[in-house]
Parts: sequence; C-alpha cells; structure tokens
Amino acid sequence: MTPARIILGVAGASGAVLALEAARHLRSIGAEIDLVASTAAERTLTEEIGPDAFGELRAMATRCHAIGNIGADIASGSVPVSGMIVAPCSMRSLAAIAHGLDDNLLTRAASVQLKERRRLVLLAREAPLTLAHLRNMTSVTEMGAIVLPPVPPFYLPHATVSEIARQIAGRAVDLLAVAPPVAKAWAGSD
Repeated sequence: MTPARIILGVAGASGAVLALEAARHLRSIGAEIDLVASTAAERTLTEEIGPDAFGELRAMATRCHAIGNIGADIASGSVPVSGMIVAPCSMRSLAAIAHGLDDNLLTRAASVQLKERRRLVLLAREAPLTLAHLRNMTSVTEMGAIVLPPVPPFYLPHATVSEIARQIAGRAVDLLAVAPPVAKAWAGSD
C-alpha cells in the first residue's frame, strides 16, 4: 500500500508550532508531505519558534513547493493526494479559499481539495472573530472543508503549550482519516 500524500499548507497566522506538530504527526504515520508555506509563515516560524524552525519543517517534508509556483503538481486535481491541512490558517488564506481566489499555491491547492471532494482541514487562527471571518468559515464548511480552530482541549490534562499544540495537530491529522487516530481520545467520566 502506498503512503498517504498530504499537503501541509502553512499561512502566516500566529500558532506556527501547529505546522511543526502537524508535520511530526504526518511523519509518524508514514505520510508523504507536500509543504507550501507563505512568506509570512516563514517569518512567523522564525519569530515564534526560532531561526531553525522553517528549516526543521522543510526537513520533514517529502516535497517543498514555492508559494508562487501555481504550476506545481499539487495545483492540479489530476495529482492524487489524500487531503490537505492548513496549519495555521490565516484569515487572509481563509477568505481567499472561501471566495475561490486561487492567487497562490496554498489557496490553489486548497481549492483543488474542495473541487475534488477531498478532505481539507483549516486550523483557522484568529480571535476575536469578525462577521467576515464567521461568514468565510461558513462558506468553506458549506463547500466541504473542516474548520478546526486550535482551541485547547481542556478535557485533557496538559502541562505545556507543546502538548496542547500536539493534541490539536493530532486531531487535524485524524480528521483526514488516512491512518488510525494519533490524538488522545476522551476516556469518559464513568
């Protein structure tokens, strides 16, 4: 059986650790990762994690694509991929996806997932939300995307931000349904 091929889009919103954790989970299940990151994402990775963060992310990818390369293979529905995660997903990227503005490779690859009826998981990162944000979330949901705001899983005892990010990224990977679940499940209160 061939490994799942997943596109990992990284937009410039705060929460860059989510990209690294998603990549780690994808690697742990043996997935091939097609990475496409915006220029703002590179800056956010550096500012929030450190100067080596983007290099670490690139090293986990099977293939890296330039944000401006709308001729990359992942821009076509004829290329078989198992889905896409955008972690984190900025409100700019969300709006572009919601309105079909395929103006860079990240938004084009997301649109391809929608048109091909493949899983698209968006870790929409903003607070508080404006009406425009909410309408864009409704729009992408109606098109088939899954909006997963990176809300801490308060039902699980966590000691660090890294553990919280790991759990959220694990849920994003689980929503692709390409491997057994990696996120910790609620054990119940019985």
